Amino acid sequence: MHGSRISGVGHYQPARILTNEDLAGLVDTSDEWITSRVGIRTRRIAGPDEPVDELAAHAAAKALAAAGLAPGEVDLVLVATSTAIDRSPNMAARVAARLGMAAPATMDVNVVCAGFTHALATADHAVRAGAARRALVVGADKMSDVTDWTDRTTCVLVGDGAGAAVVEPCAPGAEPGIGPVLWGSVPEMGHAVRIEGTPPRFAQEGQSVYRWATTRLPAIAREVCARAGTDPADLAAVVLHQANLRIIEPLAERIGARRAVVARDVTESGNTSGASIPLALAKLVERGEIGTGDPVLLFGFGGNLSYAGQVVRCP
Repeated sequence: MHGSRISGVGHYQPARILTNEDLAGLVDTSDEWITSRVGIRTRRIAGPDEPVDELAAHAAAKALAAAGLAPGEVDLVLVATSTAIDRSPNMAARVAARLGMAAPATMDVNVVCAGFTHALATADHAVRAGAARRALVVGADKMSDVTDWTDRTTCVLVGDGAGAAVVEPCAPGAEPGIGPVLWGSVPEMGHAVRIEGTPPRFAQEGQSVYRWATTRLPAIAREVCARAGTDPADLAAVVLHQANLRIIEPLAERIGARRAVVARDVTESGNTSGASIPLALAKLVERGEIGTGDPVLLFGFGGNLSYAGQVVRCP
């Protein structure tokens, strides 16, 4: 059994930009109110003719191109999403069909905001065990579909988008490029972030989530680094779930990542749920803010009050 690595990343966002000023025309809010509480200035919103699988397929195609692979060379597709309206076919099957893949295994992973890091760990395990040769892991969500646009506490948060990564085996003897996952949940607080009802609507208990994230998660994130044998001070970047800038900044500081680039994509993309981590990671790579081989902490948390994190090497 050999380790695995990320060989390419990609991202995609819809063209429409929704600003804080635009939202002030919909609900009782303002740019100052939003930025002071969550740090978000803009977000991207998909149109009615842009389903989740289309967002996912665009990001996936970019990741495959970055890895130098054709769609037919992938034998496992995992899509992390919590906004798939249809139960079947799943988003992974639809993405595979859009990309013209031959016969991959296709699975959706619904762990909401921590979905991508759960799916990445699953792909790592499959490649390590020889159950898959190459895996495509996508985080994609269309949060605008499940948002109550009259609720100023939640509608100011959300955005739509997708990010993707290609996972391949490491060469024999090479150091793994995806470190051990640390994952878990707090079931008794699962109600704190939810998408439920008919039609489904996103709701959360913001103060409970904030207190839990800022007090409990730093120690968990440091344990992720310990399992990877990485000192937090040596991290080149920290990519946390892009929920709220007021959570991201203190959490990164308490982890001890003193020299790391901290992803702050939430300011321009909003909370894109399962898409937020790969979206932010792909942008850091695209802009050259991190380089090949750099250690990066990925850490997702949110819905179900689930969490999952691992240290990866930048492709």
